[in-house]
Amino acid sequence: MTRFSRRSDARGSASSPEAFEAFYKDVRDRLLLQTYALTGDLHAAERAVRDSLVVAWHHWRKVARLDHPEDYVRPLAWARAQRRSSTRWWARAKGIDPDVRATLDALGKLTTTQRRVLLLTHLTSLPMDQMAREVGITRPAAERELQSATAQFAVQREVASTSVRPTLDALAPTLTSVRWPRPSILMRAGSARRRLHTTAGAAVAVAALVVSGSLVSDGAGVRPALADKGILHGETSAARPSSTPTTPPPDPLTEAALLTSAQLEAARPAQWVQGETTGNTDGDGLAFQCQGARYADSRGIGALLRTFTGTLPKVGPVTAGQMAEASADVTAAESAYDTALSWYAGCTTPRVQLLSTHRVRGVGDEATMLVLRNWSDPVTTQVVGLARTGALTTTVVDTRTGVDKAGSEPDLAPSATLLANAVTGLCTLPDHGGCEAAPQVSDASPAPVGRHPSLLIEADLPPVPGIDQPWVGTDPVKARENVAATRCDQTSFAGPEFTKARTRSFVIPAATDLPPEFGLTETVGALPRPQAQAFVDGIRDKLGACADQDLGTDVEQLSTQASGPRDLTVWRLTVEVSDRRSVRYLMAVIREGNAVAQLTFVPTGDTGIGTTAFQALAERAQQRLGQLTAAAQAATAPAS
Repeated sequence: MTRFSRRSDARGSASSPEAFEAFYKDVRDRLLLQTYALTGDLHAAERAVRDSLVVAWHHWRKVARLDHPEDYVRPLAWARAQRRSSTRWWARAKGIDPDVRATLDALGKLTTTQRRVLLLTHLTSLPMDQMAREVGITRPAAERELQSATAQFAVQREVASTSVRPTLDALAPTLTSVRWPRPSILMRAGSARRRLHTTAGAAVAVAALVVSGSLVSDGAGVRPALADKGILHGETSAARPSSTPTTPPPDPLTEAALLTSAQLEAARPAQWVQGETTGNTDGDGLAFQCQGARYADSRGIGALLRTFTGTLPKVGPVTAGQMAEASADVTAAESAYDTALSWYAGCTTPRVQLLSTHRVRGVGDEATMLVLRNWSDPVTTQVVGLARTGALTTTVVDTRTGVDKAGSEPDLAPSATLLANAVTGLCTLPDHGGCEAAPQVSDASPAPVGRHPSLLIEADLPPVPGIDQPWVGTDPVKARENVAATRCDQTSFAGPEFTKARTRSFVIPAATDLPPEFGLTETVGALPRPQAQAFVDGIRDKLGACADQDLGTDVEQLSTQASGPRDLTVWRLTVEVSDRRSVRYLMAVIREGNAVAQLTFVPTGDTGIGTTAFQALAERAQQRLGQLTAAAQAATAPAS
């Protein structure tokens, strides 16, 4: 991958029009491919690249002096493309080549950070350190994101991890229809942009001299906008009909309302050091592990971020932080709370496991705590507290290195106290709601996430000892075939009596030394209540008789639970495939009301998750299965 450098221009000085023309012709197709892969929206990508090159000519005297001017233009183009693109535009477009559509779909399933890291790695020549800086994360984090992005893209696109670059390059023929404007057109637009900015700056300076402390505005009191549309359209604010936008309420957040080092020391005795307090505008804005975007309320009226570092005796390094956001009204704050909860409940950071979810009563209007563990070296445990009071929301994150007491979860009382203190601080501000701060923590089912919340997600799965690569789940599909079935039961979820039957599998594609049969599969579906009970009883009967009917199979029941609407039984099966080879399974059959599930894990040799972890995973599957029961009940409830 070539990178245009100001030193490569042999036709004049680096800041000359000839140099810009050479730069423009060298980078435009490359930038278009990158922005198209980033967004899937060709129209938005094309406009973004053109407008960014106009900005480059506007500042060409400075840009041309850079060793790599392309590194200045690319972030501008990517940011503009993301702002303008329609969500999953390619999913509605007609005439797209199936392979291109498949590639865009696979890219669309990555997080924004993963997609950026993957594209910077394969479509640019940036070194890892510089790539991490451009994305706004540390180098170790960039390496983890790249590893996960490569594995997930390879699985979703059904290509080898070594074929990622050729697959992305194959998008280029789709872009040959784009007709680029002449360099002179872009330079005229850039020069006009420069004159407009100069004139606007002079007008502001004169207005400031004439009316001290006032701002330039039109007759309606609206501040003029210089770039509401792409500069290539040639449209100015004077040519557009005037409108008076709704004035947002003032930002109520103050630094005094946030947690302090003294409050952290009282809750978790340590020598805490307070970091900066900012509006979280630097980098990509992802201050905490699993955070999905800069702000939970993208249209909020205010936000503040404060971080802390410290050391706990016998625990080691710890960090903490608080993010507070102010929304325009309570409805927007409720949506922001749900968005933030979905980030952590459905964490997509590689090798992060959701250990537990807890309801917190007595704190604000609504509050939840989650415990997550990152199994990458060094292992860290993170307690995330989320709360809302009126139109204000807050996230309090408490992270420590290591695992407490042979793998047990940390004491939640200090984190609950910090969350209560955070809400107490917000209650000194306007727009607050409930202000009771006496936390009562109780266990809760995991929050529903994704399009199929009744199925397990990657964050539910435990680590595999000896394997330092992440689990990757396939897309849920209709359960026409039940891969979770064993030779003993041959269970099918495809009958007409089933509704919402779905199946998905989980594998570790980056662990190349694992055999193809290694992995986990879950199949779920809903039945009328009597049939659901008969379904579970039938599998139990088949497993109970299997060893007698199939002499090559050994069946051991490990546990069983049956209480009213709930059933869960776990077996270990050993099946002789040949005289020299046997395959061992762990299998569970689960019922939650009228919803049923079958969960099967195939280990290999000494590589597996163990029966205790599988039992816990089956219990998590039962919790998630409750979403299918709730959906079925809602669908059959009579209209009021």
